[in-house]
Order: sequence, then structure tokens, then C-alpha cells
Amino acid sequence: MAVGALGAILAVTVAIGCTRWVRSAADGHIYDAASVPAAPVALVLGAQVDPNGQPSAFLAARLDIARRLLETGKIKAILVSGDHGEWAYDEPGAMRAWLVARGVPDDRVVQDHAGFDTYDSCVRARKIFGVQQAIVVTQDFHLPRAVALCRKQGIEATGVGDDTVRIYEGLWLRGEIREYGAAVKAAADVLTSRDPVFLGPHETGVENAVRNS
Repeated sequence: MAVGALGAILAVTVAIGCTRWVRSAADGHIYDAASVPAAPVALVLGAQVDPNGQPSAFLAARLDIARRLLETGKIKAILVSGDHGEWAYDEPGAMRAWLVARGVPDDRVVQDHAGFDTYDSCVRARKIFGVQQAIVVTQDFHLPRAVALCRKQGIEATGVGDDTVRIYEGLWLRGEIREYGAAVKAAADVLTSRDPVFLGPHETGVENAVRNS
């Protein structure tokens, strides 16, 4: 068998194995919004913000779940974590603005501006914001990886996923396929225990939001 073919088989085997690990680690911790156990905070993971500054459909769907969790008393605060690596592109700021515009009190929303990927968001939630228990919110295809990574950081994490944007069939399929490669990266991140791009001192935003709720 050609070296290239062996390499391809090995890559597929590794991706499938890592995907199984992710799903196993998240098994039993994924719920719908009505049945998820209450937690102090929801961790909403960032996604694309459109050029007009509005969250994309995928991100808005995540935010709407968090808004409803707060409204129904499942959570007391919302930690929005995303990419703000460039001044003109601000996922957490757009997320906070979307929530506040829809009735979420500003003092219940905490921004993490250095959630550059899922692993970074989970590590920073634990190490920087002191999150010990959370409901992770993202799309269904992303949720097992997000829950698994947060639990590996010592967060008692459950998850609620969105599937309303499945109507964007091409984007949804791309996200599902991408998860195989992302699972390999997640396993590597956990094995190496790498530090996020940015860490820094402890921030009390989540603690204050929960205490003042």
C-alpha cells in the first residue's frame, strides 16, 4: 500500500478516535433548554460577526438560548467569549449588545475578549473568571467538544445546543465535517495542557454578576 494511502488511513483513524473521545466525555451532560440543570452562568461561545456588527445567524441562535435560560431562571449570568484580536472585530462586544438590546440587564453579561477558540474559552472561563459550574451554549455539532473541553478544565459543565440554523444546510454540513479535525486539535490541546493565547489576572466579572443577580 502506498505511503500516501497509509497516511490517509491513519489520519481518518485518529480523527474518528478523537471524535469518539469527545462524544464519550460529553455523554450524559447534554440537555435541552427546558431540562438542563440550573447553573450560575452560561458560557456562550463566539462565532462570526457580520460586517455590519451584528451577530451571524449561528451566533444569534446561541445568544437567544442564553437569553431564554436567564429568563427562565436556569442561570444568573452570561459569559460571552469570543475573538477580539483586532480592534474593528469584536465578537464579545457584539454579543453583549445583542443581549442587552433584547432585555438582558447589562450587569448580567460578562465579556471575555480572548476566547480565540473553544479550548481558550474553556481554560479562561476556569482560570481567569473562576467558573466552576456552567451551561455551555453553542450549535449541536459543536456542543460535545465544547462540553468535553470545559469538563477537562474542571468545570462542571452541561450543554444546550441549537439546531435552528440547520436550515443553512451548507454551513451546517461544513460545521459537522470540521468537527472531526477540531476533535483532533481538542485532544492535542488537552494532552499538552497548552496555555491560551492570553491568560492574565483573575477577573471578578462573573462572580459580581452572579452575586448581584
